[in-house]
Amino acid sequence: MGKGYSLGYTKGMNAVHVIGAGLAGSEAAYTLARLGLRVRLYEMRPYRMTPAHHTPQFAELVCSNSLGGEGETNAKGLLQAELRAAGSLILRAADRHRVPAGGALAVEREGFSAEVTRTLEAHPQVEVVRQEVTELPEGVVVLATGPLTSDALAEHLRALLGPHFLSFYDAAAPVVLGESIDLSVAYRAGRYGQSADYLNCPLNEEEYRRFYEVLTQARKHTPHDWERLEFFEGCMPIEELARRGYHTPRFGPMKPVGLPDPRTGKEPYAVVQLRAEDPAGRMWSLVGFQTGLKWGDQKLLVQSIPGLEKAEIVRYGVMHRNTYLCAPRLIEPTLQFRAYPHVLVAGVLVGVEGYLESAATGFLAGLNAARLALGLVPTLPPEESMLGGLVRYLARANPENFQPMNANWGLVPADEGPGKKSERRTRMYRRGLERFRAWLAEVGEPVQA
Repeated sequence: MGKGYSLGYTKGMNAVHVIGAGLAGSEAAYTLARLGLRVRLYEMRPYRMTPAHHTPQFAELVCSNSLGGEGETNAKGLLQAELRAAGSLILRAADRHRVPAGGALAVEREGFSAEVTRTLEAHPQVEVVRQEVTELPEGVVVLATGPLTSDALAEHLRALLGPHFLSFYDAAAPVVLGESIDLSVAYRAGRYGQSADYLNCPLNEEEYRRFYEVLTQARKHTPHDWERLEFFEGCMPIEELARRGYHTPRFGPMKPVGLPDPRTGKEPYAVVQLRAEDPAGRMWSLVGFQTGLKWGDQKLLVQSIPGLEKAEIVRYGVMHRNTYLCAPRLIEPTLQFRAYPHVLVAGVLVGVEGYLESAATGFLAGLNAARLALGLVPTLPPEESMLGGLVRYLARANPENFQPMNANWGLVPADEGPGKKSERRTRMYRRGLERFRAWLAEVGEPVQA
């Protein structure tokens, strides 16, 4: 941010409250502060620790130390570039503390978190308050408490938001890129001739046998002790169904009844249904395929399904403890609550998955919180940018089956031009970054080199 830059901070203005100092909250607080707003940043650690955190540092990385792949053909690479253009604290700290990781941006954990903490604690516009918040304070608020939101605050949010606030053990199925599905095999149909909203991948008896072998030989994720996995019948992992018997998946999510293959006129031996994840049909999830398998084994399993042999997985299935909102029912693309527009939400709580995505939504929530505090209209990045595509997805996804999402090429309009996939994605990267930079200039955000 340029020296002395401000959107118009007035001395004496009430502070904006940021609750949670993870990656999203830290980025939101920094964005507000560098725009000249006073910030009150709440973090309950170390006075109240979570089962996952080990230090009182801000932006602690509790799982992997990677912020995703880099480069012009990588969706996360575009999001990284957008955050760098916006002057992100998280990306600046990551670049300074990076460690060799091939084509990924990985960091040395302690140095990374220490820099973020130091920067915010030393900032003259930031007041750090080390205490648990159990109710939303008055005024403009950025809520960024993460997947392990404290019980007291979760109950307060539940009372405000009703049943749309979700707090359970997250069960998600893999999501594949629509353009990677073989439509010469997969066919559109709904059961018994109902609305053909699903894609169906048919399996004959031999194909099902091979699929079952891959499934039963796959390795399962070993949870952290704080995840305490509990399975519910309504979201039973596909591997647990297979453990109950060879035919159990065929009488469950892979039931072929009412789905005749139009090429044969007969019902297949088994079928895998795919449901659109977005209105444009760029991404499709495997219905009933909640899974906790290791990612490499998930890829083998998905690509063993006819029609998905070359499927590109944009989000892997997970089974872990999570607390997040049903964003499509509650959130505007600007990250404001529809019912409480002075409250913005960012990070895992709003329904994103990943460090980078958390930081990116923290930036936008911070920017829009600043604009609200100054009486300006909240703003939205262009749909061609990765951040713009991500927040539009959060607000417009199917609320009935909403699951957290990470950065992927299915979130932005495809490039329909000629060339290989890598060439098209390079053009998408350059288009998205160019339009993101132009948007930053339009809203008065100095663009970083």
